[in-house]
Amino acid sequence: MDSIATWLGGPIIDFHSALARLLFSLFACGLVGLEREMRRQTAGWRTHIIIGLGATLLMLLSIWLPQSVGGDKGDPGRIAAQVVSGIGFLGAGAFIKIGNNVKGLTTAATIWFVAGLGLSIGAGMWQAALITLVLALLVLTFLEPLEKKWFPTERLKLLQIWYEGSSVDRKAVFETLRAFRIHVQSVDASLTVQKKQTRLSALVKVPIAVDLDTLFTDLRKTGKVAKIRLHENY
Repeated sequence: MDSIATWLGGPIIDFHSALARLLFSLFACGLVGLEREMRRQTAGWRTHIIIGLGATLLMLLSIWLPQSVGGDKGDPGRIAAQVVSGIGFLGAGAFIKIGNNVKGLTTAATIWFVAGLGLSIGAGMWQAALITLVLALLVLTFLEPLEKKWFPTERLKLLQIWYEGSSVDRKAVFETLRAFRIHVQSVDASLTVQKKQTRLSALVKVPIAVDLDTLFTDLRKTGKVAKIRLHENY
């Protein structure tokens, strides 16, 4: 056990310490990637492992280079700083913008996290890395149900309702939306003279668990509704 602790946390980089830290990085970053893979995210198991291993390798290189050239020559933090800056490009590719909504921010954060985890393991801070890994897995696994309960997920959507004629009962529409906990961001209306239709457009925040069938049924009761559309605002 003393040998393993020395390999994981010692100041000297040799074959055994490099192997021990790379294997630990594979295990730690693999756990985070597995959690993302189980949720069918864009960056999954292998991606997180490769990022973590790469960060660990670069941190080992940062420590080994001054040792190889002798004494105090070289700065072990320079390569690590470049890893932290460069990982942002991968993180930016992990999330996508759909209309006014952004998906994949948590995965982008885990990519940044496993890079830091790999750097910490490569630097020999295996105790801190292990504690942070446990905390991160607890956050990713057990806080999600509480987050959904306390802060229900909402999506920005464009709600469009076409009415026959020129009169629209906005008050009835807003009361219906409030009943479904849908928050109105902005409202617009237009009149098509030839078709004698009025279109009411509203940018709304819709809870992800809303019952759309019931919502549309209640909206049809607000007047002579010809058509209802709820979609992303591209």
